[in-house]
This record gives sequence, C-alpha cells and structure tokens, in this order.
Amino acid sequence: MSDKKKNLKLARGPLMVDVAGHTLTKVEKQRLRHPLVGAVILFARNFENREQLVALTRSIHALRSPALLIAVDHEGGRVQRFRTDGFTVLPSMGKLGAYWNEQPLEAMRAATDVGFVLGAELRACGVDLSFTPVLDLDFGVSQVIGDRSFSRDPRVVAMLARALVQGLSLAGMSSCGKHFPGHGAVAADSHHEIPRDPRSLKQILQEDAAPYEWLGDQVISSVMPAHVIYPKVDDKPAGFSKRWVQDILRTKLQYDGVVFSDDLTMQGASVAGDILARAQAALGAGCDMALVCNRPDLADDLLGRLDIKPNPASMARLDRLMPKLPAPDWSTLLNSLPYQQALKSVRAVIAKD
Repeated sequence: MSDKKKNLKLARGPLMVDVAGHTLTKVEKQRLRHPLVGAVILFARNFENREQLVALTRSIHALRSPALLIAVDHEGGRVQRFRTDGFTVLPSMGKLGAYWNEQPLEAMRAATDVGFVLGAELRACGVDLSFTPVLDLDFGVSQVIGDRSFSRDPRVVAMLARALVQGLSLAGMSSCGKHFPGHGAVAADSHHEIPRDPRSLKQILQEDAAPYEWLGDQVISSVMPAHVIYPKVDDKPAGFSKRWVQDILRTKLQYDGVVFSDDLTMQGASVAGDILARAQAALGAGCDMALVCNRPDLADDLLGRLDIKPNPASMARLDRLMPKLPAPDWSTLLNSLPYQQALKSVRAVIAKD
C-alpha cells in the first residue's frame, strides 16, 4: 500500500468488522479502507501482549481520517478479552450486585472504580469503546447472561450501571448498554439459537427496559439490541424491528445515542436471511452500525453487495462515541494516583467471598 493511501480521508461507514490476528494483513487494510466500514472489533485472538496491542490499534487508527472506532467486549467476569501482561482481571457485574446487597453506596463506588480501571487500561492501549455495561436482568434462567448481570432488580442495575459508566467517563471512554430491551428472561443463547420471549410489552418496559429509560443517552452512549424475538410486540428480533428501535427506543424512550446491531453472524440473526438481508434489516430498522464478526468471507460478501447511502445522523452519533482526549501511556497510567486508588478498590471487590 503506497504512502499516499495512508490516513485516507473517508467518513465512517455503517459496518463494524474484525481482523484475524496480531497485525493487519494487506487484505485487511484494504477491507478496513472500504467506505462502508466504520469500526473494528477486537477479540482475544488479537492480543499477544500490550506492546503488540498498541501497535495494532495505532495501525488501525492510522488507516483513515476520521479514525475507525476500535471496540471490544471487555465487561469483566467471564467476558474479558485481555487478561494478561498487566491487564486487571475484573470482577463480574454479578459480584458488584452482591456487594450492593451488603453495602449499596460502597458498591456504587466500587462500580465506578471498576469502570475507571476497565476504561483506562483499554484507552492506554488505543481501544476506544468497550461494549459494556450489561443492562439485562438476572432472572436466573439465562446461562449466557447469568453473572454478567448486576441484579434481578432493574433499580439496582440502573444505579450500578450509572456508577460504572461514571468510571468509564472518567477514563475518557463511552459506554454501550446491552441487550435492549432485555435478554435475561430467556434460556436460549442467541449465539446458537433463536430465543423467543413471550412476555407482554408492558411487563418488558416495566422491568427489563426500565434502566434504558432511566439512564437515557446522556448516561449510556450507545445501545445494542438483543437477537431475541418478543412475539407480543413484533415477529422480528429487536435489532431488526422498527417497532423496537424506532417506535420504542427512539420515540417512546427518546434515546438519541448510537444503536449497534449485535453480531449478524449469530444464529439469532438468521431469521432475516443471508448476510445482506441481515444487514439491511438491522440498518433499515434504525441501527446506526451493524456488526459482522468472525466471518471475513461474509464481511467481504456484504461489502460487495450492500448499497446504502451515508446517514448524517448516524455519523454524528458515531463521532460522539470517539474519545475526545488523548489517553496516557501505560507507564503514566500505572503511576497515577487515581488509577492506583481505583485498582486497590477493584482488588478488594475481587477478594470478597
């Protein structure tokens, strides 16, 4: 690739894709320069050590201007992509919920510290966004959610999520609430099945979706709908449903943050058809960005066939997600008093029985 093509001037597109390894291949650089691409999601396979991760994120950011958004699923507990070479192994959100049951105010302070450590470590390595916090309620039936949830009580979820997001914000990172309106009441895992939740709209809004209404886009910067069908509301999964995304989330709940689809290669998305039909369904329902993960062949197929014009409102929302201040390097972060104090708090939570 010639030097003239470095830092290509190109608006962010509506697709988030991934990369295979520790460095970018020529094919991947070409894919990431496609006008329809606007973001990259990283996985554990993209991490060897911090030095390598920093080099990878720098190379991705350098491809285009404005830079592509770099995201990762880094919640704590079972879902944390980077765990070695200095990264703090974070507690599950369920552990913070259990702490709330003992000492609510101390649990909120700890949640803020968890959010700060989570966000600061990622930002120091060039990652822009973590898909966190989980706002699903823990009904005790969903193994894929389980202790990723703060609590069964939507009030506790909202309060701890607000505290965690405050920590992310202090680290210069935005947030993503998932999985709207709620994945916690179904046993089926949307990665491998097509879950259906038979409850009424009234019950879902009063319980599962309540944290989204209470927090709003001023707290939760982005939202990811669930690949769950709620047949009493719509026959489409929430992320493919204009009823859920436009009528309920955007209009009734007055949400104006970014809406990401969940991964379009998941089984829960298969009801829409092939990868083109899935992307059209998500973007047509009102999602600002659609994710295509772990299938570069499907990403390339979609990039070759999707015909969509840039949405200025979506581009403006995506721009608001990007960090506005430069992150400190790792050494500076480790030596900072706020980080040291937050890390001590996080370790105390982990040590609790």
